[in-house]
Amino acid sequence: MTRIGLLSDTHSFFDPRFKELFKDVHEIWHAGDLGDIKVLEAMQQFKPLRAVYGNIDSSPIRQELPEKQIFTCEDVSVYMIHIGGYPGKYDARVKKDLVKKKPKLFVTGHSHILKVIYDKDLEILHLNPGASGRSGFHSVRTALRFSIDGKEIKDMEVIELGPKSVQK
Repeated sequence: MTRIGLLSDTHSFFDPRFKELFKDVHEIWHAGDLGDIKVLEAMQQFKPLRAVYGNIDSSPIRQELPEKQIFTCEDVSVYMIHIGGYPGKYDARVKKDLVKKKPKLFVTGHSHILKVIYDKDLEILHLNPGASGRSGFHSVRTALRFSIDGKEIKDMEVIELGPKSVQK
């Protein structure tokens, strides 16, 4: 079983509480808009990391991270990209990939809105952890924590970090 900590849209702020919240995860996944190379480095030093760059990420981050990642965790195929849409409203080029590659888990960021939606048509679980940074239109900072056990995605937990204006 692999425990995952999923976040997105940190916008240059890696909340120090993640050291405790993600202490028992095996990997951190970041769905883009890290904002600062120091956020990338902090996560890499803390846990194994899978990440993609987002639309606000500068050249140093884009040189370190791909636009999308397609990989397998346990027996679950995963497609991660920052801007991809969601069921019924996928980005056109991403939808082509989803139809062709048939992942079981589709991970995005960008919207700053936490979403866990099952797409019955494509048989894909879509995850967007919302935004864990202090920048953007969201009012509550969020992340997700879950497990992958063989082919099963389970133990989904929503993490609310509080209002984006609160600094700890």
